[in-house]
Amino acid sequence: MFFGRNKKSVLLTGAMALVLPQFLTPAHAQKPPSDKDKSVPVGRYIDQTSGLTADEVVAYAISHNLELQAAHKEIDAAKAMVKQARLRANPKLDIGVSQNITGTDHTIDAGGSLPLELGGRRSARITVAEREVEVREREFANNERTLAAEVRMKFGEALAQSLKLSLTDERIESNQQSFNLVAARVTEGAIAPLEQNMVLVELNRLRSQRESAEGKLEMLILDLKNLIGMQPQEPLRLRGDFDHLVDQLPSVVEATDRALHDRPDLMAARAVETWSDARIEKARAEGRLDASLSAGYEHMTFGFPVRGVDDAGRLQPVSGGFHYVKFGVSLDLPVRNKNQGAIEAAVAQAEAAKRRREFAELAVRHEVASAYTQYERSVRAMEIFRVGVNEQARANLDVVRQTYELGSKTLIDYLVEQRHFIDLEDDFIDAQLAAYNARVQIARATASPELIKR
Repeated sequence: MFFGRNKKSVLLTGAMALVLPQFLTPAHAQKPPSDKDKSVPVGRYIDQTSGLTADEVVAYAISHNLELQAAHKEIDAAKAMVKQARLRANPKLDIGVSQNITGTDHTIDAGGSLPLELGGRRSARITVAEREVEVREREFANNERTLAAEVRMKFGEALAQSLKLSLTDERIESNQQSFNLVAARVTEGAIAPLEQNMVLVELNRLRSQRESAEGKLEMLILDLKNLIGMQPQEPLRLRGDFDHLVDQLPSVVEATDRALHDRPDLMAARAVETWSDARIEKARAEGRLDASLSAGYEHMTFGFPVRGVDDAGRLQPVSGGFHYVKFGVSLDLPVRNKNQGAIEAAVAQAEAAKRRREFAELAVRHEVASAYTQYERSVRAMEIFRVGVNEQARANLDVVRQTYELGSKTLIDYLVEQRHFIDLEDDFIDAQLAAYNARVQIARATASPELIKR
């Protein structure tokens, strides 16, 4: 155990020895990073020309998501069971031979039966199978709805993170230029090396933040690839922005009515209700009277002479034995077992399906109301931020920079204001993302057609 700790310490110390000299070197010895030392540009993840939009990413997910493909196969299986339910019962054929072990007497017997499936057994069986197909199709549509919403929200997170990364790149470039100017003034002896060291610390801090931001963006892109069914090594570039988030939406009442009518999860719950009713009828049909028609042929051969009476009334030997044809009906009498237990179970399941449907309808009403409230608040917060915070913070930074260049403010004042501005920019992107997610939640709650554009 102690050896393990020492080993980790040695590895950590070695790693720090390799990394820290670049940032601990005195300011006058620092050089701008070369092209090979720079981080991967944002264009690796965002391409506003040929990247995929949110609609295109959702379409890709609908086509390639493995979970959806599995659900589609379940629909195929349910349809195959409908085909099986429509098939009529097979006839039965029985053939037997009886042999006298002490003589040559033997009998050949052949018979068959045909189940009639009385009491609506077949039609009830078909109805149950058809209702199951409807349930599977509604569940599949609901899986598409939830997947599309998840993809759009993950898309928004990746887009927001890319915007933060772009802002960090802009700040790094600006601070690199400031560092170059300060370094030149230090070389000329115009200012003390302390200011160069301060700018260097801030520059390295931004570089560190960029590494963390890019790592988070890479993880979001990988999560998005997993959602849509794309291999990790495949390239994925996104295209989009957070413009046009504010839109005129239908009223909560209209949106709620549409959700209650169009949401596939509610339609699936109603389909489960009808499926349960069909299973009740199937259980009742299986408890009714049933019958089977039967017919048979029997040939009896004896090992001793058998005489019969001819047309003249005389005894004559009979060859070939006797031949019989049999007909009959077999009844399945529901005297003791009327399928009472199965009927009670089906009735209870139907009642449970009804309660679940009622709960789902109530949940939908709350979900729509919550989505609208979240959207209204997030949009108002974003607009306040855009008009009353973001623009003013940028103007404040410009003023502090100019006053610093004129000598009225210190470098510390400028760096503090710059950090504050970066934090505000990140907060504004978070506000935009919140408004975007709220809009997606409305589309998800109301099953809006814009969620999945075919």
